[in-house]
Amino acid sequence: MSELIPFTHVIGGERLSGLTTGGGERARATVVLLHGAGNGSKERLVPLLAEFAAHGCHALAFDFSGHGQSTGLLPELSLRRRFEQAVSVIDARARVDGPLVLVGFSMSGQTVADLVRHYGDRVAALGLCAPAVYAAEAWDVPFGAGDGRFSEIIRRPGSWHAAPGLDALRAFEGRAVLAVPGTDEVIPPAVTEAFSQALARRAQFTHWELPDAGHRLGLWFGGHPDDRREFVTAVLTGLGERGWTATRAWVAKQLPEGRTVDKSAFMTGGWSAQMRRLTLDDGTELALRTFVKPFFRRHAPGLLAREAEILTLLAEQEGVPAAELVGVDATGEHCDHPSLLMSVLPGRVRVDEEELGPRVDLLAGQLARIHRIVPRQRPRPYQAWTSPAAVPPGWERAVDVIRRDPPPYDGCFLHRDFHPGNVLFTGSGAGLRVSGVVDWVETSWGPADLDVAHCSTALALLYGPGYGLGFRERYEARGGRRLAVGPEHLYWRLLDALAYVPDAAKLAGPWRELGRTDLTPKVLGERLEAYVTGLLERYA
Repeated sequence: MSELIPFTHVIGGERLSGLTTGGGERARATVVLLHGAGNGSKERLVPLLAEFAAHGCHALAFDFSGHGQSTGLLPELSLRRRFEQAVSVIDARARVDGPLVLVGFSMSGQTVADLVRHYGDRVAALGLCAPAVYAAEAWDVPFGAGDGRFSEIIRRPGSWHAAPGLDALRAFEGRAVLAVPGTDEVIPPAVTEAFSQALARRAQFTHWELPDAGHRLGLWFGGHPDDRREFVTAVLTGLGERGWTATRAWVAKQLPEGRTVDKSAFMTGGWSAQMRRLTLDDGTELALRTFVKPFFRRHAPGLLAREAEILTLLAEQEGVPAAELVGVDATGEHCDHPSLLMSVLPGRVRVDEEELGPRVDLLAGQLARIHRIVPRQRPRPYQAWTSPAAVPPGWERAVDVIRRDPPPYDGCFLHRDFHPGNVLFTGSGAGLRVSGVVDWVETSWGPADLDVAHCSTALALLYGPGYGLGFRERYEARGGRRLAVGPEHLYWRLLDALAYVPDAAKLAGPWRELGRTDLTPKVLGERLEAYVTGLLERYA
C-alpha cells in the first residue's frame, strides 16, 4: 500500500483532517475523494486512495467539518461550506498544471457538480458513487439536526428536478463513471436516472452497476478489491484525452490518407446519441454519432448497423438528402462507445416559429418522398413505442382505441422518427429548402400513418394542437400515400401520441437547447392533452 501522509488544513477557523499520497510532479492526475453525509469520513476511502496511488495518481481525501477528525459542528455545515472547504483544500494541495479527478459519494455528488462548475476544463474525469443532488434553495441552508429547513427542502418530492448541479454535469465533456448499487435505500431511482441522463449529454460516460452493493459504496469498495480496481481503472481510462482515446484512434483510421482532425465540437439537438462535428485539417467536416446512454448503447449493434445500411441505400435515391457513410463501429469493438462516422449535411434544425407554414409544408412533402422509396430489401417491421399497459390512468378513452389489434395496412418504407428535430433547412422565403434528413436508426416497414402520426405529435407539442391535427392534410396534398380513415387512422395517431404520456417534457430537452425555452412541462402537457382530445373528436 502507498504511504498515506496526514495533513491538516485550516479554513474559517476550523481544522480539516486529511490524508494524501505521494506522486508530486510525476503523478498522472490529482484525485480528490469526497465522502458522503451523516457518519461519512475519509477513513472509508483509504483503500481507494491507495488504489489511485497504485495507478500513478496523487490522491487526497479529507473530513468535511463536523465529520471524522475535523473540528466544527455538523449541524452548521451546508452544501455551500462543503464546496468552499473542497476548493480550499484542492487549491492548497493539487497541482495547478495537472488534470483533476473528482470522486464523490452520496451527498458529495452535489459537491462534485459544484466543483465541475468552478474548475471547468481543469476537471478531466469524474467518479460518482450513488450520488445525490439538491435544489438551488438548499445550497446555503445549514444542515441542522434533521428537522429543520434543509431537511424540509430536500424531502419535498421532486425538489431536485431543476438542480443547478445537473446543468453543470450536462455540460461536462470529460470522462465520467456513475457507480450505481443494486439496492439504494437512500437515493431515489429517479435521481440516479437524472445523473445518467445528464452525464450522457456530453461526457465519455459509463453507467456501471454493482448488483450486490448497497448505498454505502465507500465501504463496499473497501471490502471488494476487484470492484475497487475496476472502478479506478474505469475512471482513469483515456485520461490524457478526456476518455476518448480509442474513438480518436478509430476515427483517424477512417480518414483519407494524410488527413487529421483539427477541431471537434458538439452539435445541438440530439437526444438518443451524442453528436460531434469534426473539422479536418483541410476544412472538410464530418459528423460522429456516439451511443453513450445505457439503453441505446445496449441496442447500438442493431441501430447503427441499420443506419449504415440505410445511408448506403439513400446514396442511390433522388429527393432524399441524407449523409454519406464514412465508417461504422456498431458494437463498440474499436471505439470507446458504439459510433458511426458520416458526412455533414448543410443547413440547420429549425424549431422556431418563423416561416412555420412553409416549413411544415416542406416537411410534409419530404415525408411523402421518403415513403416512395423502394428498398432492395425490406427493413424490419415497425415497433410500437407504447402499449395500453404503459399509459397511466386518466387517458382511458384514448387507451381503449389502441387496445385493439392493429388495423390492416399496406406497408411502405418508414423513417420512423421523422419530426422537425431530424430535418435540416437552408434558405428563406422562396429559397427555403429541406437540405437534410438525419437519424435513420429506427427505419422500419409499416403504415405511412405511423410516420405521419409521429411528426404530427411533435408539431402539436412544438407549435400547438392545430399544427398536429392538420399535418395529415398537408401530407396528402403533397403526394403522400393514401392514409387510413376514421378509427383506423386514429389508432396510429394515438399509438404515437400516448408514448409521450405522462411526461411530454422528457424529449423536449434538445428543443429547449435550440431556443424553445417556452416549452415548459406545463405547456407541453396541456398541448398533448388538447391534441389527443382533438384526435378523438375528429376520428373516433
